[in-house]
Amino acid sequence: MTEIVKIKNLGKVYESGKNKYKALENINLDVKEKDFIGIMGPSGSGKSTLLNIMSTIDKPTSGDVLIDNEDILKMNEGRLSLFRRDRLGFIFQDFNLLDTLTVKENIALPLALSKKSSREINREVLKVSKKLGIETILNKYPHEISGGQRQRTAACRAIVTNPSLILADEPTGALDSKTSKDFLKLLKELNEIDGVTIVMVTHDAFAASFCKKVIFIKDGHLENSIVKTASQQEFFDRIIEHLAKIGDEENGSI
Repeated sequence: MTEIVKIKNLGKVYESGKNKYKALENINLDVKEKDFIGIMGPSGSGKSTLLNIMSTIDKPTSGDVLIDNEDILKMNEGRLSLFRRDRLGFIFQDFNLLDTLTVKENIALPLALSKKSSREINREVLKVSKKLGIETILNKYPHEISGGQRQRTAACRAIVTNPSLILADEPTGALDSKTSKDFLKLLKELNEIDGVTIVMVTHDAFAASFCKKVIFIKDGHLENSIVKTASQQEFFDRIIEHLAKIGDEENGSI
């Protein structure tokens, strides 16, 4: 299966005056096509730092990061900007939608930046909005729709360019339990039916149970990983057990 991400001997050190803080140390991780990987760990464990490096927002102190066999650490800012636009999709906890744009315009933004034709933009926006069930609200503004609809809009924006990788940072953190469950089912369908590759940072064991694999980070090190081999309930139970082992008291319920 095609390798989407290859991370080797990754390290990240933050410096403040004479003080140094190791956020990540000796991280090795492979993400293959059609993976759905959850990243979990206590607050301050390094999981968000790892996601930020994969998303090209932050740079490591040491190590290698290849996405689609391209070394993102050797790209200049202009190349990185194009790479993010064309190869990566992002889903954030707070949606990151532009309030002055309609749902349709928010979804279309990456395509407009790519200078696609109006006809192509309209076709792609309609296709993804139908897939995610929000085609009837395309002319509304973010403040006029629900949290779940805003997150679906963000997901449409993330997949409209057909990126190699979707990076999700606590995507259900601002949603109620029902809306959260519906959105997680949507991510699972995008992965299993459409073959979308997803890496998701979450503190919630319930959200992680929708993944195919969960890796655990503690104190900047990869602590362990588990793969779903049976039911979602069993996977959830195993996630809870692993969280307990690394001392993470933030768990969920199913």
